[in-house]
Amino acid sequence: MANYRRLWTILIIVLTFSFAVLGYFGREVYRTAPPIPAQVVTESGTLLTTKEGILDGQTAWQSVGGMQLGSVYGHGAYQAPDWTADWLHRELIAWLELASVDEYGQAYADLNDDQQAVLNSRLKKEYRTNTYNSSTDVLVVSDRRAAAMANTAAYYHSLFGNDPAYQSSRQSFAMKENTLPSAERRTAMTNFFFWTAWTAGTERTPGEATYTNNWPPEPLIDNKPSAENVVWSLISIVLLVAGVGGFIWAWAFLRNEDKKAPAAPVQDPLTTFKLTPSQKSLGKYLFLVVALFTFQILMGGATAHYTVEGQHFYGFELSKWFPYSLLRTWHLQSALFWIATGFLAAGLFLAPLINGGKDPKFQKLGVDILFWALIAVVVGSFAGNYLAIAQIMPPNLNFWLGHQGYEYVDLGRLWQIGKFIGLVLWLVLMLRGMVPALRQPGDKHMLILLTASVIAIGLFYGAGFFYGERTHISVMEYWRWWIVHLWVEGFFEVFAAVALAFIFYNMGLISKRMATTASLASASLFLVGGVPGTFHHMYFSGTTTPVMAVGATFSALEVVPLVVMGYEAWENWSLKKSAPWMEKVKWPLMFFVAVAFWNMLGAGVLGFMINPPIALYYIQGLNTTAAHAHAALFGVYGFLALGFTLMVLRYIRPNMVFNETLMKTGFWWLNGGLILMLFTSLLPVGIIQFVASASEGLWYARSESFMQQGLLQTLRWVRTFGDVVFIIGALAVTWQVIIGLWPRRKRQDQGMAEWAK
Repeated sequence: MANYRRLWTILIIVLTFSFAVLGYFGREVYRTAPPIPAQVVTESGTLLTTKEGILDGQTAWQSVGGMQLGSVYGHGAYQAPDWTADWLHRELIAWLELASVDEYGQAYADLNDDQQAVLNSRLKKEYRTNTYNSSTDVLVVSDRRAAAMANTAAYYHSLFGNDPAYQSSRQSFAMKENTLPSAERRTAMTNFFFWTAWTAGTERTPGEATYTNNWPPEPLIDNKPSAENVVWSLISIVLLVAGVGGFIWAWAFLRNEDKKAPAAPVQDPLTTFKLTPSQKSLGKYLFLVVALFTFQILMGGATAHYTVEGQHFYGFELSKWFPYSLLRTWHLQSALFWIATGFLAAGLFLAPLINGGKDPKFQKLGVDILFWALIAVVVGSFAGNYLAIAQIMPPNLNFWLGHQGYEYVDLGRLWQIGKFIGLVLWLVLMLRGMVPALRQPGDKHMLILLTASVIAIGLFYGAGFFYGERTHISVMEYWRWWIVHLWVEGFFEVFAAVALAFIFYNMGLISKRMATTASLASASLFLVGGVPGTFHHMYFSGTTTPVMAVGATFSALEVVPLVVMGYEAWENWSLKKSAPWMEKVKWPLMFFVAVAFWNMLGAGVLGFMINPPIALYYIQGLNTTAAHAHAALFGVYGFLALGFTLMVLRYIRPNMVFNETLMKTGFWWLNGGLILMLFTSLLPVGIIQFVASASEGLWYARSESFMQQGLLQTLRWVRTFGDVVFIIGALAVTWQVIIGLWPRRKRQDQGMAEWAK
């Protein structure tokens, strides 16, 4: 008990400190967000735009898919340009051309070196000097800059419309024709793009970094890593090494667990419980998991193909009806839906077990209502995404019913509310089984932690309601990462660790003391770096150096516990030898082994590759980020959700026997396909882009001329091999779940005979 008290004390201190840091520096995000001027005017007094015009542009950008079509501040899709970096570079080139003609009467390229140097110096001074007056809330730009802005805006007007001169560019960027039909809204959107570029080129205070900490790399105005960027990057690396060393010593000398695992029972204890009505009704959840999983991987394959054909799918002009931005939206949203459904099903399966093997009153009704609520949210949000990107939905309804425009929270706000209500209903269903068990005498430490993680999953999704349609994008990013990083990577991780420990304990494979100790220790380790580490996503989103310092420091600590994932994989693998009946749950265990491997590689190695500020400065918004995202989201949470799905399937269909051919194909082809996808395409493309970003600037690494060169086209085509392997593995797992839920009579009889053995 004393050991538990010490672990609980550590966990409470970790949570208190971590959320204090997250909250305090969150306040700094609000306080120091780049200003949106009430007016932008020229030196001669011409009004160019207003704050409302800039925010109107933000909503117009959201309606075409937002971060699913190119990116802003480096966050979003990778095929089209980063509009912040692209606008900035185009405007700088336009200014140089205008200045060259005004002062020398010839094109900039025809000037000699001395003349170009003079103009370059003036360019840097004009763009890095902050001409925003906080007392009047007015931004003043030179007449020449206003002309450069107009030239740049004209390009975007044509690109987002249907100008035939830019059809080739739209194809290269995987944009549909007439992406934003309204000329008025295209004008508003250019105001928003200009404002993001202004924050990226203008110094926050004289002689220091820009509002975006000198991001993106842009040699024309000397945008390069700040001294603080380099310092905190080095500190993060030192902390990583020190943290790993300290963790290994603690793991070796301070681990306090049972010397010997308990003797495994003769029969699987979970099969001694009679299935409750609510557990029997979970089959439809498992079907929804694999249905959405199959849909997601097909959308992923089509999205990847758009990167080589732009507007077509093997010659068919698919973008007229299902453009890249829509399919990428569905690809990401369906991933979040099926992974979350897998976790919800696991929790609903455990609730009656926790409650002594019986359902609370009306539990099955609640489980059925929750399922149909999930269906309504999925269908409604997908339909809203389609209507928004097709520009059918009225602009005033887009944010609420269509597309929020923000990656991973693309669904309209109404559907987001529906999803939150569903999570609260799940929380209630879980607590109805947990609260009576908490009142029983005995050791309840692990159950308390499991209950806390369930409450966190049910409630923390509500962080997405702290921003609105016209919220400042820096503030929105703060709350968005509460969902994407903290809710998913933090509390889902804790729930998974505790749920697995709880399952293994109830199977009689590990002692309660070992399960409880491991759960409490894991929770502290995941959250000490994971909560403040949320800020590593916000180095260049309009935040200040302290935010960078916190993000760099704690994101390094996030990686530390991942060094023992190989040991965790071995422990999970060794459990299958504990008793003969464990062979029947071999495949769920194999998926849990894969989780440990991808946690180390995807979240650890590929995650830290992009975490230090100096690394992310050059590779934010490149395919290196996509490599980490695929390896971590599917490799960790995808395999975990599939493992939970197979585990629940195994128990709600006790007569089922896993098909070895299907499961071997599913498991190994999923892993092999993911490895091929990463190391033959995404990562090589990202590394080549990194070199271009470091040498020429981010605008070039995402430009049409660079991305359409032969080598990169070939590498994107090569991804097809990995995608096909992955899809075959996914279909094998899906078919296993389907035939497990609805077996043929002959197969069912064979399974019963096998079970009797």
